Amino acid sequence: MPARIKVGVIGLGRMGNVHARLLATQIAGASLYAVAESDEQARTRAAAEMSIERIFADPFDLLALPELEAVIVTTPTSTHAELVIAAAHAGKAIFCEKPLALTIEENRTVLAAVARAGVALQVGFMRRFDAGYQRAKQLIAGGSIGYPVTFKSISRDPFCPPRNYLDPAKSGGLILDMSIHDFDLSRWLVGSEVERVTAEGTTLVCHDLASVGDIDNALVNMRFASGALGNVEASRNAFYGYDIRTEVLGSEGAVMIGAHRHTPVVLFTRTGAQHDVMPYLMERFGDAYRGQLQHFIDCLQQGQAPSPDGQEALAALKIGIAATRAYQSGQPVMLSDLEEASL
Repeated sequence: MPARIKVGVIGLGRMGNVHARLLATQIAGASLYAVAESDEQARTRAAAEMSIERIFADPFDLLALPELEAVIVTTPTSTHAELVIAAAHAGKAIFCEKPLALTIEENRTVLAAVARAGVALQVGFMRRFDAGYQRAKQLIAGGSIGYPVTFKSISRDPFCPPRNYLDPAKSGGLILDMSIHDFDLSRWLVGSEVERVTAEGTTLVCHDLASVGDIDNALVNMRFASGALGNVEASRNAFYGYDIRTEVLGSEGAVMIGAHRHTPVVLFTRTGAQHDVMPYLMERFGDAYRGQLQHFIDCLQQGQAPSPDGQEALAALKIGIAATRAYQSGQPVMLSDLEEASL
C-alpha cells in the first residue's frame, strides 16, 4: 500500500472544518498532518477535537513544513490566489475551494504559478461528485436524452448570509460566489461553452446586502456555443430549506437532478400531504464533499491530474464575471468581449 499523503488545511471556517474532519476520519490514503487558522479559538477547538499536533496561526508556517505534501485552501475567496501561489512555490499539491480568484487576470496568474511549479491542482466543484449529477452526466453523454437543448439550475440558500460575509470584494457577490457551481455544471452537463449572458438581480429580503452593494436574488440567462439555452437562479432567502435542483432538456428527453425532500417519506392525512425539506449543505452534498477529496488523494497517489482543474475554474469564473457585469450594466455581455478586455 502507498504511504498516506500528508495534508494540511488552511482555514478552519465552515468548509475548512468539513475538509479537516473528512481527512481525519474518512479519506483513505490521507493524513491530516497540520492546520493553519488565524482565529485562536478555532485552533484550540481543532486541536482538542481532531488531535492535531501541528497547528499554526500563519499559513506560511504550515507551507514551510518540508514533509507536507498537499494543502487544502478554504480561506475567504479574496485570499485564495495568494495562498495557492505560495503553495505552488512551496511544491505542494493543492486543493482549493472555488473560485481560485476574483478576476480573470488573477486567475491566470495562479494558473501560471501552478504550471511553473508542476504541482497538481483541483478546484472544489463538489457537485460533480454527487451521485445524482454523475448519473445525469452519464445519461447525457450516452445520448439518453438526445442532445442538450436547455439547461436550468436553481440554487437557494435557507438563510441570509452573516454580516462578515456580505462584502462582494471578499466573496465575489451573490452571482459569482453562489452561482459559480451552476455555471460549472452548465458547461459540464451541456458540453458546450457559454457565449453570451444577460442577468437581473434584486435585494428584497436580505436588506443588509444593500449596504455593501450586493443582492439576494438573481436570474442569469445564457446562450451556449452549441445553440443551447440556459437559466440559473440564485437566492439567499429560501427559508423553507436548502433547495438545489437542475434540469437538462434534450432533443429526445430530459433529466432532472435534485428534490425538495430530505428523507423519502411523505405523510398523507386528512389535511393533505407533508414531507420534510433538505436542511442544508452537508445533508445534501456530504457524500460529494467526501468523494471530491478522495478523488484528489487518489490522483496524487496514482500520479494522475485531478479534475476539475484550474482551467475549468477559470471558465466558470468568466461566466460569473460576465453575469455580474450584465446585471450591473443591464446589458448582454459576450464572453469573448470579456476575454479581450482582460488581455
